[in-house]
Amino acid sequence: MSLRYLNKVVIVTGGSKGIGRGIVRVFVENGAKVVFCARGAAAGEALEAELNKAGPGSCKFVSCDMSEEEDIKELAAQTPDAAAAIKMGENYQLTGRMGTEAECGLAALYLAADATFCTGIDLLLSGGAELNYGVKSQISS
Repeated sequence: MSLRYLNKVVIVTGGSKGIGRGIVRVFVENGAKVVFCARGAAAGEALEAELNKAGPGSCKFVSCDMSEEEDIKELAAQTPDAAAAIKMGENYQLTGRMGTEAECGLAALYLAADATFCTGIDLLLSGGAELNYGVKSQISS
């Protein structure tokens, strides 16, 4: 099996339940080093133990209320090389970034052929960045 996110750092908020839990699980299964948080410790600690036992990636749970500045600072402190992970994310995984033409095609194919759910939202496929006409990061260097 090819590990698609081997040794890359991922931060997931709300990672102990529902969609967040699914995201944490898939990144650990693909070799990532995941730091995830939620307010409720029991579910997060249980997921951390389960996924670290299964691997191949690893995860660290941090109890965190994202409305509390001190909790956010602790989340960052528990994240391996947090500044580098965030800086990399600015250019590669920016929230709201449009996909490339090929990525949009793969997303459509996945939803049509493999998905067993409805996204519940529109898949953003317009703009210019998805056709490589624009810069993916909207943050100036």
